[in-house]
Amino acid sequence: MFQDDVPQAPEPPLSPNAPLADRLRPRRLDEVVGQEHLTGPDGAIARQVAAGKLASMILWGPPGTGKTTIARLLADAVGLRFVAISAVFSGVADLKKVFAEARDHMKIGKQTLLFVDEIHRFNRAQQDGFLPYVEDGTVVLVGATTENPSFEINAALLSRAQVLILSRLDAAALGKLLDRAEALVGRALPLTAEAREALVATADGDGRFLLNQAETLFSIAVEAPLDPAALAALLNRRVAIYDKDREGHYNLISALHKSIRGSDPQAALYYLARMLVAGEEPLYVLRRLTRAASEDIGLADPQALAQCLAAKEAYDFLGSPEGELAIVQACLYLATAPKSNAAYAAQKAAWRSAKETGSLMPPKNILNAPTKLMKQVGYGKGYTYDHDQEGGFSGDDYWPEEMAPQTFYTPTDRGMEKRIAERMAWWDERRKGRLDG
Repeated sequence: MFQDDVPQAPEPPLSPNAPLADRLRPRRLDEVVGQEHLTGPDGAIARQVAAGKLASMILWGPPGTGKTTIARLLADAVGLRFVAISAVFSGVADLKKVFAEARDHMKIGKQTLLFVDEIHRFNRAQQDGFLPYVEDGTVVLVGATTENPSFEINAALLSRAQVLILSRLDAAALGKLLDRAEALVGRALPLTAEAREALVATADGDGRFLLNQAETLFSIAVEAPLDPAALAALLNRRVAIYDKDREGHYNLISALHKSIRGSDPQAALYYLARMLVAGEEPLYVLRRLTRAASEDIGLADPQALAQCLAAKEAYDFLGSPEGELAIVQACLYLATAPKSNAAYAAQKAAWRSAKETGSLMPPKNILNAPTKLMKQVGYGKGYTYDHDQEGGFSGDDYWPEEMAPQTFYTPTDRGMEKRIAERMAWWDERRKGRLDG
């Protein structure tokens, strides 16, 4: 008989000496804070629990948002055997042992929920090793990752798992955790209202970090509640003081992006510094800068995108803090570059048109004809090779016969796009002349 099959007594309460975060760990899914979009009545997790059957899933979210807790509660909710491993400390031998034990339990009707923390740290071959056991139902895989699954998880494994995104805990959710901590300990934190807000802000959405900080505060004796400055000195950590309506992380990245769009390099550099000094992931900032390069500059200065990609390579090569100067250079380049959203507007217009007319056939003259039959039905017939024409331009009509030519991209008169606009006008004039002729 397996250990799991022996009737188990309820778990004894945790020792008062256990970490505060462990003593406050939720015992039911409805006690998880900040993830109501998943655990609430209409959430993907709640619906699966209600059905009594779990699908394999990848929990993607920042640290301290409840990934491990949710996995354990899922197993309890539907009566699965729970096994947890970490990709940091586990290898092939560990996986083989886990899968063998899961198959043995499956023979007696006990399915295993396998929780894999930091699953992105397994290499491609190791990730492929999960596939047969997920496919035959030996395990319900619940992987946890802080990295984008699209880039870090095998496509084959992703296709067999549902990706659920956990939100960074907002101020309300973090405040609820502090309320629970105070109720458990039986007294309020020794903080002023402003210092409490600052404590929440420094957690940056990480519930475990917040509770660890709260545990430190509960352990001290102070004569009067601490203000933000005293809190910062006590925790040996800079505590930013934010306005009461601060929305933090997302407000700062919005401010950075809009400062770049507004060609204010000084403000852009300030918000960049705010984010990096506060501990924001540099690669996240680089991703947002790269997006701004395409959305707000585009072909007005094609080097903007190259600058961002070069900054990413430089940061990967140098690391922090040396590599942060490359991020600063990219930020200043974007803020001082000529601006255009013509490429962004063109994408939206073209995507909309493609959805509306996506089944139209291109004209036969521009289709390849690799077979005799295709040549017989007219593929490639009448195609004009532009390089053989005067000025390297034929002026042919490349649009589907049922569709009039469209205009998606309209370059501005700023930066490189001014020259692009002149070139396009030259082509349009000759194309019109040929059609009129």
